[in-house]
Amino acid sequence: MNSRSLLTGLVLLVLFFSLINNFKWSTSPSIEMGYSDFLQNLDRGQISNVSISGEVIRGTTTSGKEFKTITTYDPALIENLRNQRVRIKIENEESTPWYLVLLLQWGPLLLLIGVWIFMMKKMPGSGKIMSIGKSKARKYVDQGLNVTFKDVAGVEEAKEELSEIVDFLKNPGKFQTLGGKIPKGVLMVGPPGTGKTLLAKAVAGEAGVPFFNISGSDFVEMFVGVGASRVRDLFEEGHKNSPCIIFIDEIDAVGRHRGAGLGSGHDEREQTLNALLVEMDGFDGSEGIITIAATNRADILDPALLRPGRFDRQVDVGLPDINGRKMILEVHSKKIQLSPNTDLKVIAKGTPGFSGAELANLVNESALRAARLNKSEVMLDDMEWARDKVMMGAERKSMIMKDDEKMATAYHEAGHALIAYYMKKADPIHKITIIPRGQTLGLTSFLPETDKLSLEKEALKAKLAVAMGGRAAEDLILKDFSTGVEGDLKSATNIAYQMICKWGMSEKLGARSIPQGDSGNYLAMDYNAEDPVSEETMQLVESEVHDLMQNSYDQAFSILSEHEDQLKALAKLLLEKETVNLEQLTELLNPPLPTESTIA
Repeated sequence: MNSRSLLTGLVLLVLFFSLINNFKWSTSPSIEMGYSDFLQNLDRGQISNVSISGEVIRGTTTSGKEFKTITTYDPALIENLRNQRVRIKIENEESTPWYLVLLLQWGPLLLLIGVWIFMMKKMPGSGKIMSIGKSKARKYVDQGLNVTFKDVAGVEEAKEELSEIVDFLKNPGKFQTLGGKIPKGVLMVGPPGTGKTLLAKAVAGEAGVPFFNISGSDFVEMFVGVGASRVRDLFEEGHKNSPCIIFIDEIDAVGRHRGAGLGSGHDEREQTLNALLVEMDGFDGSEGIITIAATNRADILDPALLRPGRFDRQVDVGLPDINGRKMILEVHSKKIQLSPNTDLKVIAKGTPGFSGAELANLVNESALRAARLNKSEVMLDDMEWARDKVMMGAERKSMIMKDDEKMATAYHEAGHALIAYYMKKADPIHKITIIPRGQTLGLTSFLPETDKLSLEKEALKAKLAVAMGGRAAEDLILKDFSTGVEGDLKSATNIAYQMICKWGMSEKLGARSIPQGDSGNYLAMDYNAEDPVSEETMQLVESEVHDLMQNSYDQAFSILSEHEDQLKALAKLLLEKETVNLEQLTELLNPPLPTESTIA
């Protein structure tokens, strides 16, 4: 019986006995008679019979009416009744029924207990107050964990390292024969959404062993000692199911540097971390238990947690490259009705920096769009639409742009496109659009053939010129500037500072790195740094950055001036079609694109 049923039962019980008690006294419709009236009726001989119980007198008049009266001590009453020949009956003094006494004595207490239980049930977590120290880990067994390495793509190096864990769980004797010991702990480090949790499940699925999944925040409670108790309970469960995998997601919630926060060094979080360190030491014989943890903040973890014997292997799970993105798209595309003509490599090229989770979202968004358009298959245009939505947000169809704003946007994007078209080191153009999305009024997207791990100086200068192309186009045609250049200038300025301060691409400063200040820019004078920036160096950096950006702007303006007719033609085409792809751009600009590679 739950608390609500118990409380309802108690209330109904009180009402039941109250009704019985009231019904008992209301069965006889007697009238209340004053004692003086009773004596007058007695003297007149109008009383037929009486029943005396203590101070209460009940009776019947000669006319048949029942009455009730209250008397005081009157020694002559019995004599007067006898003189009037009234039938007299003496009863025991009335007492409250036993069940009513019991209810009145214990009812309030039972009602209070019922209310307390009801309120405790409503409090978060109070229903498990007796098991508060138990682990909250979710356990998966063979039949409940259908994830293998085939379901994970784009992280081949991480899979290769973790495959050794699978071999040990399947055949531990192979390693023990040579005296080798498998790492007790594996720490997976990488940005959010790169598949760290999926990898851990794939290890358990490949090995066919139990898998315990828990988050670092599940250990931490406001009660001191609860987290440590949950750690011990978790590893105790692991012993019972050995060999097994214990996966701790977001371990930085409990594994931060000890003594780095407020309060003493013996707070709840640090006690929990101490318990975790002891359990992972293996003093209690934790053979067969492999702990896998995931975080994107490895820099804040306590050094004792990372030492050999605990997490002695660190696996980097980074963002996928172009081939990895293509494989991830292929894995997730198996769940949808994808058109056979859809080239996933095109989508992989246009999604640099996307994580596995973002690619999965892209595939899902494309399927939803195809369903809304009543298509039988998901096509390439659906996936490109979904890519743009994930990158920049949904199309703002309700936005009404004035003609002059739309024209400025068209010339702005046409300027970006023409600079990219005529600069050999720039990325290949994919499409140009003036349809507003998110915070942007238009976009010129590029489609590099491969991910660029390193950029030379000329390629970076090309990026600066392309970024300046929008402002140069507005200046050349409209003789004015719009606020649409904000993002371009911010991006170009950041590239310029990195070229001068980070990569040593300044002839005046030479091969020197300028430290980044606490405020986030390279010119913050931080005299506590190992290499403080002097006033002269700051001025020189400012001069070099200014010259670099001005030269890029002049170069962009020169190219657009030379091809002004093509700039106007492209802007006109954008105003007509709103979106122009590479084929349409090539046909408009004629001659076709250069045959040599445009990639640095």
